[in-house]
Amino acid sequence: MERILVIDDDKDLRFNLSSILKDEGYDVLAVEDGREALKAVQRNCPNLALLDIRLPSMNGMEILEKLKRIDKDLIIIMLTAYGEVKDAVKAMKLGAFDYVTKPFDNEELILIIKKALHTQYLSREVEFLRKKLGQMPAIEETMGDSSRIKQVLKQVEIIAVTNMTVILQGESGTGKELIAKMIHEKSLRKDKPFIAIDSGAIPDTLVESELFGYEKGAFTGAEERKEGKFEQANGGTLFFDEITNFPNGIQMKLLRAVQERKFQHLGGKIDISVDVRIIVATNITLSEAVRMGEFRDDLFHRLNEFHIDLPPLRERKEDLPILIKYFLDEANRDLGKKTKGFSGEAMRFLLNYHWPGNVRELKNVIKRAVLLADSKDITLACLSLNNGNQPTQLHLQLDTSTSKEGASLREAKEKSAGQIEEKMIKEAMVRAGGNKTKAAKILKIDRMTLYSKIKKFQIK
Repeated sequence: MERILVIDDDKDLRFNLSSILKDEGYDVLAVEDGREALKAVQRNCPNLALLDIRLPSMNGMEILEKLKRIDKDLIIIMLTAYGEVKDAVKAMKLGAFDYVTKPFDNEELILIIKKALHTQYLSREVEFLRKKLGQMPAIEETMGDSSRIKQVLKQVEIIAVTNMTVILQGESGTGKELIAKMIHEKSLRKDKPFIAIDSGAIPDTLVESELFGYEKGAFTGAEERKEGKFEQANGGTLFFDEITNFPNGIQMKLLRAVQERKFQHLGGKIDISVDVRIIVATNITLSEAVRMGEFRDDLFHRLNEFHIDLPPLRERKEDLPILIKYFLDEANRDLGKKTKGFSGEAMRFLLNYHWPGNVRELKNVIKRAVLLADSKDITLACLSLNNGNQPTQLHLQLDTSTSKEGASLREAKEKSAGQIEEKMIKEAMVRAGGNKTKAAKILKIDRMTLYSKIKKFQIK
């Protein structure tokens, strides 16, 4: 509820203004002079002040300047007699939003107040977004630079502008909800709701009422009519996470809602139409779930207009340096710390580990490590896996792919050496924040050699 401060020495005017504003739903404070006004702003932080130009002891101009020094974002509307319009214009040059002449029209005053508060809201929203944009890189830049992830992002760009239903398939922790939100944000529905549903978190007995809503008296405890997720997402996007968790009966009702964009409340008899875009996610192949009888064939074919496969982190390890730096910076911001990087041993673990929990596990491991770190660099001792275990020498071994069947010992050694060299360069680049000169010093090689190695391994 917005709070409005009325500053006027006329008792009757204060009473009338307070009554009008309270009827409009505002929280109102009313004072008679400048000293009380200054105290009220300091103690109560109003959104807007109605300030009379002519006041005893301290005039409106002085009060305006002092109020702005206390709260530069406070919106001030001057109240003035007809002959004082020049003073009101001067007040606007000093920071007043607008002025109203007495006697004023109630509807005109309310309109000006609403306009002023809306302007304040938009200004704060723009400032908030500006700060967020200044702090955070574009989400696409934080996901990696591998060919696999580039393909995913290309598919997102293609499908986002359509209304087609999308299936996102990938292991747990690969970022399915993130991609779903990205599709929504790049679509024409971006200004409408994005409603996410964890299909496995809703008890079977409540799924229908959660999705489709219910009428008053539909069941014991239904004391009033309630909208379901379909109605809440109207005009926007409805995201079903792990959709295979829904029981068969709900899948059947979901089929009609997805196909016709119509449904009925639980206990209702009237069809409700909605306009929603459907995105679903699953950590198993949906066609395989159909083959095994765990998912309805007809619902699968209705949903399968477009699908995107999200690769596990172990299949796009070249993205690890980017992800590690991003999560390190994020953890430092969230925890208020200034950890600079990882020890060589810790970085080798991060680059070599197979990450069964994918990006989610990597993020959690790094955040815990930043919390535990008591020096500028994170050591191996600070790292703990999602299963509670500590990294061991076993985790630090190279992937078994370096000694695949048929390769000679010399080939294996050369490949292993190349992989180690490449990973050490990536590690140094992360520690140096992308500065090649600093990275060369860390590696104890000259800058031209580093450039040559970066070109050789196609490091970006």
